[in-house]
Amino acid sequence: MAAIQELDSPDGVLVLMDLGSAVLSAEMALDLLPDDVRGRVRLSAAPLVEGLVAAAVQAAAGADLDRVAAEASNGLAGKAMHLGVDDAPPPSTTPSGEVTAAPADDVAEGRWTVGPAHGLHARPAARLVTVLGTFDVVATATNLTTGRGPVDARSVSMVVGLGLQQDHVLGLRVTGGRADAAIEAVEALAADNFGDPVTTDAPGPAATEPSASIRTTATAVPTTSGDGTITGLAASGGLAIGLAVRVGGLPGERPLPPAGAVDATTQHQLLDDALVAVEDQLARTRAVMAATDAATAEVLDAHLALLADPALTKVAHADIDDGAAAVVAWWDAVDAAARLWADLDDDYLAERVDDVRAVGGEVLAHLTGSAGTTPADIDGVMVTTDLLPTDAAGLDPSRVVGVLAANGSPTSHAALLLRAKGIPAVLGAGPAVDDIADGTTVLLDGDAGTATVDPQPDVTAAAQRAITARTAEVESMRRAAQQPAVTRDGTTVLVAANVGVTADAAAAAREGADGIGLLRTELQFLERTTAPDEEEQVEAYTIACRAMGDRHVILRTLDVGGDKPLTYLPLPNEDNPFLGLRGLRVGLHQPELLATQLRAVIRVAAHHPLRVMVPMASTAEEIRDVRGMLDAQLAALADDGVDVPATIPLGAMVEVPSAALAAEAIVDAVDFLSIGTNDLVQYTMAAERGNPAVAHLADPFHPAVLRLVAMVTRAAGPAGVPVGVCGDLAADPLATPLLLGLGVQELSVPPPMVGRIKQRVREVDLAEATRLAERALDAGSGTEVRSLLR
Repeated sequence: MAAIQELDSPDGVLVLMDLGSAVLSAEMALDLLPDDVRGRVRLSAAPLVEGLVAAAVQAAAGADLDRVAAEASNGLAGKAMHLGVDDAPPPSTTPSGEVTAAPADDVAEGRWTVGPAHGLHARPAARLVTVLGTFDVVATATNLTTGRGPVDARSVSMVVGLGLQQDHVLGLRVTGGRADAAIEAVEALAADNFGDPVTTDAPGPAATEPSASIRTTATAVPTTSGDGTITGLAASGGLAIGLAVRVGGLPGERPLPPAGAVDATTQHQLLDDALVAVEDQLARTRAVMAATDAATAEVLDAHLALLADPALTKVAHADIDDGAAAVVAWWDAVDAAARLWADLDDDYLAERVDDVRAVGGEVLAHLTGSAGTTPADIDGVMVTTDLLPTDAAGLDPSRVVGVLAANGSPTSHAALLLRAKGIPAVLGAGPAVDDIADGTTVLLDGDAGTATVDPQPDVTAAAQRAITARTAEVESMRRAAQQPAVTRDGTTVLVAANVGVTADAAAAAREGADGIGLLRTELQFLERTTAPDEEEQVEAYTIACRAMGDRHVILRTLDVGGDKPLTYLPLPNEDNPFLGLRGLRVGLHQPELLATQLRAVIRVAAHHPLRVMVPMASTAEEIRDVRGMLDAQLAALADDGVDVPATIPLGAMVEVPSAALAAEAIVDAVDFLSIGTNDLVQYTMAAERGNPAVAHLADPFHPAVLRLVAMVTRAAGPAGVPVGVCGDLAADPLATPLLLGLGVQELSVPPPMVGRIKQRVREVDLAEATRLAERALDAGSGTEVRSLLR
């Protein structure tokens, strides 16, 4: 009632209502209002979103209350017409349902080719309606390409319902005293591309660049040939032969409800229990991955958010209230959400539909009691409808020879993990995958994007010979990884490993890493109620150092805050935690926490070649503060009679643009530098790493990022400060000559990539790489840089 009174004027008030109690509330409000106000109010059952948009455009164009109310009621008519719903109510243009007569019988017509990339969607359609609303005319619009129409051209929903796509022809017929002027105004709007930005055919940089050895066809249509070969999308290169092992995923068909009566209370509890179970599972995995794979941890944050999405949970619970079983209600909600995502104009967002279905499948598995098979149980070819990144992260390459999924794409996070593990994969292979039974022989070609079910013996034999040859090549590369990586012109480049704290260090040594370029210490601090004490940290760091023998280990001090909070760490709530207390800032804000870690580092460094590195340094002053703390702890431990090294090399990560821009001051405060390209890209491009809407901007090959890298190496070289790269860019073979040409001296990569990157280094001529890097710095985009490198 208060809202109606606030808006009340002689023009009147239109109230759009939802169903149920909203209608009762609106009617009660009318009963409480004075008679004169009540007479100026219209209650409308129009759809809230479409009706509101249509009504707002009409109101802004000066239409009266009846016209605005009628336009709101048209909200769903355009959609119904577009979908071909036969029993949809006809659109109305006035309260009586008749098109009003124009003030004069002048007639003008025009036709225009639609320019906006996504056609006359809501925004350009609204601009057309607004322009026509400034004239006292009647106008009808027709899609002359498809023959759909005519419809009222002053109705947003009707214009959108015409389905006018790019290059379709819009026909407009205007009647009234200023018909010619109206056509001229639309002519000007069309010349301005209906107010939408003009786009070119050149695609922007991919959100995630697949490996150069992978041929991807994102628009491929899944097919099945006569010999049982299924064609999907090449997601991870290589050949594999094995027996199919089926795992999870949201089934393609709606599950059957349980027999007998359905008790709503029980079904609500079943759904809530399943949601909690999956949330706990994802949260535990996310906590572990935060210390070893930040990109996957960010993906899991999105999956956790999906579990709380009202489009899933509230809709499913509402269906249960209406008598549905939990398994059916949940499947319906997930399927509807997945279809909505798949229909989005944004191709990248549409590809995220596999995340929605995968999360939905996890919950459904708990509801049906089939959540027993885990990635760790698989020997052979994993066959699934949807592949979660958590599944991909848990696969053992020594047991899982390949992955075949009905859904998914080469740019998905799961595909990235499969490539990092070297597991051949074909994704997006379509519903034929669901017909493959457990124990069926499957031949995967991750380069061609094909899977052959029950291949002929000669086909199997040929593939086995190719696999044997590839295995020998990998083994040769692994053996060579134990030797130094030396460029063609004789320059030795260190190839180190990014690891957790214990088992990963041993794996790095086995893979031939020249050291540990990034020892993440977060894992020790997660999944606990208190921080680890000094003795616990000494034990963990010693294990990692012993695994590497006399090879150097660079330990990064605690990197938490932002997207990696600790429950026991008293940090303030922040509007933007990515720009708040995280990384080194946490250590300086909680000096006792950092001091304890530095004491543990000093004690281990007395017996091993251990270095210490601080994350997210923004200024030289911050690094000097840490140097002061380190020297103070060295002196204190020496006074206590503890063995200490004479000194400990102190370095910093370059993750913030200010550190690169002030590199000349930074190098005076450190003994070495390591560039964390993941965060450097995020902060340089102002594109959050976990946000798919801006993922296309987060391009490590963008010249803006490369110029910051060059600023660091050019400042560090004369000062004798070595520079490494420990971000994802270091593990991309395409980037190896570029980074070396920019002056980077050490590359730190996941352990399985050590041999590959060492081999890539041996193919580089440093003089040629330097010239190549100079050309890359002058490029205009990341796409140009990639083309140059290829």
